[in-house]
Amino acid sequence: MQLSKRIATLSGYPFAELDKIITKLKSEGVEPITFGVGDPADPTPEFIREATKKAVDDFATAGYPSYIGSDKFRGAIAQWFAKRFGVELNIETEIASSIGGKEAIFNFPLAFVDAGDIVLIPTPGYPPYARGTEFAGGKPYFLPLLAENDFLIDFAKIPKAIAQKAKILWLNYPNSPTGRNASDDFYRAAVDFCRENEIILASDLAYSEIYFDAKPKSILQFARKGVIEFHSLSKRSRMTGYRVGFVVGDPEIVSAFKKVKTNIDSGTPNFLQAAAIAALTDEKHVEQSIAEYREKRDILSEALASVGLEKAKTEATFYIWQKVPTGMTSEEFAKRLLDPKIAVVATPGAWISDKTENGENPGEGFVRFALVPTVAQVREAAERIRNNLKI
Repeated sequence: MQLSKRIATLSGYPFAELDKIITKLKSEGVEPITFGVGDPADPTPEFIREATKKAVDDFATAGYPSYIGSDKFRGAIAQWFAKRFGVELNIETEIASSIGGKEAIFNFPLAFVDAGDIVLIPTPGYPPYARGTEFAGGKPYFLPLLAENDFLIDFAKIPKAIAQKAKILWLNYPNSPTGRNASDDFYRAAVDFCRENEIILASDLAYSEIYFDAKPKSILQFARKGVIEFHSLSKRSRMTGYRVGFVVGDPEIVSAFKKVKTNIDSGTPNFLQAAAIAALTDEKHVEQSIAEYREKRDILSEALASVGLEKAKTEATFYIWQKVPTGMTSEEFAKRLLDPKIAVVATPGAWISDKTENGENPGEGFVRFALVPTVAQVREAAERIRNNLKI
């Protein structure tokens, strides 16, 4: 049996590697506190769980769901979007549901990318940007997110020849893993760059509802033509296991996405759409979540600074993008955190970054902490770090 070239050439998915590390620690009798994968340990809010339970009975004989989401779900999305971003959406032409963010992001390039086409991708970044491009036959061109540029894409440094061949530009602000937000000027520059080069602007806004400073904006507040935006309930409402999301934007691009989606899956289950509707109509749980993530951020960042590390600037998301000690690689520092006396799992920045054209890995020199353990667990991790981490 021979694997396809597409699969045989893939490296391991970085978060699967973290699972192996956690399993090994547990087998040695060590209970790690894991800040590795962005999967909240706190439960989905009770009112969402109750809405889900009720909907299971309401849709007992509902059959296959709509490929693009029910009218009611798309209507709830439109209402939330207008209230949150001040942007009116047509539920028939500018919205489609998705099975979480990953499915939508991974499959989207199939609508526009042919063999050899270039897709512009930030690095470090979410692996499906690149994997979806490669599965569609395209070629990722990685754009480094660097501290000296405040972890924003520098459009002036993209070679003109590359820009003219590119089909899609991926943005992700608030940014995973750097925790930075984007300014209005940056979004305007992104829109201008894409229009000048006839590139589709694809914005991943999965972390729009986790912020500590300025409220994140939608790219649709700056442009609609040539733009598509990807949303998820996973982070906003702690619904990672529900697999519910949606896309919004330019009707032509959304229509192409719908065509791809219709040929791949059978849509988001109706009872999960009902759960998402309940989530979108409540903001109190979002405010509580932000407060808890702020507390976790402060506890952990202060502990890291107390042992001599540079204090990270986290404006949004639930990640801390921590610079490692001078002279140490990201993997070496992550391994030091795995000392049984500390037993804290973080993701080496090099694992979630791709090398750019000059051979550099912009994630090297950083580790990522996902603030997903409970507040009590974060406090315990902070104490372990203060008492046992020597720089």
